[in-house]
Amino acid sequence: MNRSFEWLLTGPPWVEYRTRLDLMGEAEGGTAVQTARRDMLSHPQIQMLLAELADWPGPLLKSHKDAKHPLHKLAFIADLGLRAGEPGVDAIIERILAHRAAEGPFQVIVNINPRYGGTGEDQWAWMLCDAPLILYALAKFGLANDARVETVVAHLITLQRDNGWPCAVSPDLGKFRGPGRKADPCPYANLLMLKLLALRPDWRDSSASRTAAETLLTLWEQRTERRPYLFAMGSGFAKLKAPLIWYDILHVLDVLTRFPWLRGDVRLNEMAGIVQGKGDENGRYVPESIWTAWKEWDFGQKRQPSPWLTFLVQRALKRNH
Repeated sequence: MNRSFEWLLTGPPWVEYRTRLDLMGEAEGGTAVQTARRDMLSHPQIQMLLAELADWPGPLLKSHKDAKHPLHKLAFIADLGLRAGEPGVDAIIERILAHRAAEGPFQVIVNINPRYGGTGEDQWAWMLCDAPLILYALAKFGLANDARVETVVAHLITLQRDNGWPCAVSPDLGKFRGPGRKADPCPYANLLMLKLLALRPDWRDSSASRTAAETLLTLWEQRTERRPYLFAMGSGFAKLKAPLIWYDILHVLDVLTRFPWLRGDVRLNEMAGIVQGKGDENGRYVPESIWTAWKEWDFGQKRQPSPWLTFLVQRALKRNH
């Protein structure tokens, strides 16, 4: 067994659970897997997240980079493998489904200053930097084939252009859009849409997925010249950080390695090589940057290897082989 895998099995229960499934290939019904899952679901840190998400959508979404917002906690529990039918999850799903725009996407509460084209009032709305993430969570919870989810995914796909997804928002937000050229693709919107589309074979193998993947890989090639919508790919982008919230190298690598048809792409291999080179002799990884909102978690410090960060890196590298 890989030495880093052995170490991961001694980590928090969610790390053990995902390691057994995603790195070691154990069956979901196996005794060790089920024990780790039960321990994960009953763990105080997971219960705390579920308690917070019971109040979805929670506080006003002022910034999509706000690591403490329920939007990112929702995606995190979905990544861990929580599912519909489990205590607390169905109530969250129902609250999400209760607020849907006329054109389809599920909404959060935002307030856009009139200076940026908004109304200056709290309102239910959506943007391509939140709608795909909500759909991602719903699909991971088990609703990937639900007609309500399928309809919204189909709508968001229609917003794609030849160079990927632009900054697109709810019609209710008027003229608001992010700080960039209108003709440019939004790197973060493309990343989140790819994260969503990777969840179903027909979405994963679609022309929309191929266009968006090429957009991100082209931006990587042109990283010294372009930073559309202020998303740069410099030293900050290259720092290892968890959970996967923003536009950084591990998040991009994690998403792109979910598409088997990208295996062997020299640009993706270059990213993987940079990430792999940051590990120690045992294949463990220390966070190079942290989200202070997650400081109580093993990845919320920069002093020692993080089991969850190490798992994320090892999983992405495994997919890329």
